Amino acid sequence: MKKILLVNPWIHDFAAHDHWAKPMGLLYIASFLRILNYDVKYLDCLISSDRLYVGSGLPIPKRKGDGRGAYHKEAIPKPRGVSEIRKRYRRYGCPPSLIDSMLSSMDEPDLVLVTSFMTYWYPGVAEAIEHIRTRWKKVPVILGGVYATLCTNHAKQHSGADVVIPGDGLDALPSILEDVFGQRHVMPTGKNRLDDLPYPAFDLLPFLDQVPILTSRGCPFRCTYCASSRMEPFFRRRDPHAVVDEIAYWHTQHGIRNFSFYDDALLVNPDEMILPLAREIIRRGLHLQFHCPNGLHLREMNDELGRLLFQSGFRTLRFGFETVDERRQRQTGGKTGSDDLKAAMECLRKAGYRNGEIGIYLLCGLPGQGVREIEEGIDFVRSCGARPILAEYSPIPGTALWDEAVNASPHPIVEEPLFQNNSLLPCAEKELTLQVFRELKRRALVPLNG
Repeated sequence: MKKILLVNPWIHDFAAHDHWAKPMGLLYIASFLRILNYDVKYLDCLISSDRLYVGSGLPIPKRKGDGRGAYHKEAIPKPRGVSEIRKRYRRYGCPPSLIDSMLSSMDEPDLVLVTSFMTYWYPGVAEAIEHIRTRWKKVPVILGGVYATLCTNHAKQHSGADVVIPGDGLDALPSILEDVFGQRHVMPTGKNRLDDLPYPAFDLLPFLDQVPILTSRGCPFRCTYCASSRMEPFFRRRDPHAVVDEIAYWHTQHGIRNFSFYDDALLVNPDEMILPLAREIIRRGLHLQFHCPNGLHLREMNDELGRLLFQSGFRTLRFGFETVDERRQRQTGGKTGSDDLKAAMECLRKAGYRNGEIGIYLLCGLPGQGVREIEEGIDFVRSCGARPILAEYSPIPGTALWDEAVNASPHPIVEEPLFQNNSLLPCAEKELTLQVFRELKRRALVPLNG
């Protein structure tokens, strides 16, 4: 039986935190490989299980009961180009010594598949591949994921992988296996119909305190700052009852009580997804907690939806508002407006959510955006009874705003993905310095009354 190792690499950045994150795409691939009778192993450089740290003399990363937590972190030299940034640069995830120990305990695989996420995290990808190369010099290494899709040429030159595969990993899987092993596979049913997909292989993780649930792929909107349509051009949804079946499976079989949704469009056309999903959760008596850390669409919020969200256990709600400036709201996609936020917060308060429980994302550092616009956004969100969350704008290749970002940035964001890092405010106006941004963050963190 051929052996395949799947790798979730380190993060190299100025800051990183585990907000219910899991490499879902990689774990879907793992499930398909099992169906095709491959021996699948999994290496997660980000894993924070205390079992790995007991007896090591290293501090155990702190985790919350709802599935969030800190990564182990270690200061590392800043890459060339960002050395002047007055922030510590760190490797987030397991210490390399622990990763090397895990690798040494494994049999040599016949193929290594590595995923990637943020484009500016690529140094962590390259480091993980370097460790694999040190251990097994002749094993083919294939890189996929977000960085591989958005910065394909850069990944081919700098990742250390033998092959870089942009786009959908499941689509590419048959040709990868044929090229490496000379075996032609017919993919099992489910690749194109989301409800027929096997559940992700979360059992490969050394510990599991929450599970992310796929409800759709793609997005019906085309926001100018977002690469969703480039990653997945078509919007497809699962049947909400099938989603609840999966939730029930992970709860009954593995004791999971916290679930996350990274679906920005979860509330769009509520009769198709969120309303029947919430009703079915209530009907089955599933007393669980659900978390939505991404920027949900709030335009279709009403009293019934707010009530069902609260009653079914949705405890973490984050909405994408982006800006209070009406002109920029229209320019960036027109998915919401200020009146929509006011109305949505009224519904959510009636449902039982308290002031400050609902988080509202405000994009900061957009090309041409002044400090006053951000200040007004913070004040408006707070006046609605919500908590402003300042989200630094990251320029993403292939988005509608990319060309404007390239013209606005003093950094070579085309040639060097490190400068796409939102921590640098790479496209901000000169008045929005890092010091000013820290002051804006303090303004947003002032507790709300009531």
